[in-house]
Amino acid sequence: MPLKVYNSLSRQKETFVPINPPYVGMYVCGPTVSGESHLGHARPYVTFDVLYRYLMHNGYKVRYVRNLTDAGHFEEEGREAEDKISKKAILEKLEPMELVQKYTNLYHWAMDRLGNLAPSIEPTATGHIIEQI
Repeated sequence: MPLKVYNSLSRQKETFVPINPPYVGMYVCGPTVSGESHLGHARPYVTFDVLYRYLMHNGYKVRYVRNLTDAGHFEEEGREAEDKISKKAILEKLEPMELVQKYTNLYHWAMDRLGNLAPSIEPTATGHIIEQI
């Protein structure tokens, strides 16, 4: 039975066909590491872990990229931009990158407890600006 996935562009379920078999690229937006992860954060990573394993089980060579957002702004119409990491760092009396490292470590610990496999690559937003552009 072929794998069917939801294509958000066409808004339909479509049969999965890799562009360059047997290679598959999988990019997943990871967490903003400004606080502790909770079950709601874990749901997508467990879901993509299952997909990652399923694709590998079916013989695909998967490059799984999951980014970490280590800086960022929250914007909502009518509200001013807010840097959640800088704001939380001040509250915890840490440098922003110390805060990011603390919550990155806790995130990895939580994903390990859930039995998730690590991604192939885990770029950070601030460390990979050129590649993202």
